[in-house]
Amino acid sequence: MKIIVTGASGQYGRLAVAGLLAHMPAEDLILLTRSPDKLADLAAQGAQVRRGDFDEPESLATAFAGGTRMLLISATRVGTRVGQHKAAIDAAAAAGVRHIVYTSVVGIGPGNPAIVVRDHGPTEDAMRASGMAWTALRDSQYADAVVHAMAPNAIASGRWLSSSGDGRIAVVARDDCVACAVAVLTGAGHENRIYDITGPDLLTYRQCAAMASEVSGAPIDYVATDDDGMYAMFDALGIPREPVDDQIVAGIPWNSDDMVTFEAAVREGFFDVVSGDVERLTGDRPQSLRAMMEANAVALRAAAGTP
Repeated sequence: MKIIVTGASGQYGRLAVAGLLAHMPAEDLILLTRSPDKLADLAAQGAQVRRGDFDEPESLATAFAGGTRMLLISATRVGTRVGQHKAAIDAAAAAGVRHIVYTSVVGIGPGNPAIVVRDHGPTEDAMRASGMAWTALRDSQYADAVVHAMAPNAIASGRWLSSSGDGRIAVVARDDCVACAVAVLTGAGHENRIYDITGPDLLTYRQCAAMASEVSGAPIDYVATDDDGMYAMFDALGIPREPVDDQIVAGIPWNSDDMVTFEAAVREGFFDVVSGDVERLTGDRPQSLRAMMEANAVALRAAAGTP
């Protein structure tokens, strides 16, 4: 069995490859990237590193040749990814890939205002129509984003601004999402299934802010606002409203259209989803946000200027 990993040089891709290497030799991995030099270390181990770009569909037929299963890691330009994903799905089907596993999002359904859903819902539809077996891993928001971006910014400024109201979300560690993907790619019986990949606890962002304050020892003023208030904050930080590839501003790698509509979806209850699928797939309970914050307490205290 040969497994293709798209976006293999990204954070999720790198972790997925490391997990797969615990189950199979490097020679059985086909790693797709726009920048093969970034995967020179894995090529040296025997992995097949191939250049492929979702924006260049003609590059994908050769890149996917020989693959049996494929991990389709969602591309980075939130709100504009359907064409890219469709190109990858079509090329995989033409290359003879038999099973595609996709990193989707929880809360897909009519009326969800989050622009991420406009990418993931149609991508899932394209998978189902492809003739290949498919698995949708509907990931919740990464807890890593809360611990490494949202909390440090709030600790440093003393202020956590949010338009999420009393909406709740079960943030999940990226490591747990990756472990689920590896379990599906290397296991059996996951064809044509949807899994909700969530953390163990439904939390409001107000609770996340209180937790960050407790762990860091820094006061955080939680400020409720509306969508316009969120846009004003992100505009002041210089964060673009639309996606820009590989751009990180103030530790934030996303665009504000994504984040503001995401918080609106939290507020309206679309991401109020918690499941036992992480433990079902991996045998391990998902990490809690508190445990992750406590594991990063030194960095959080540093954001507050506290030794």
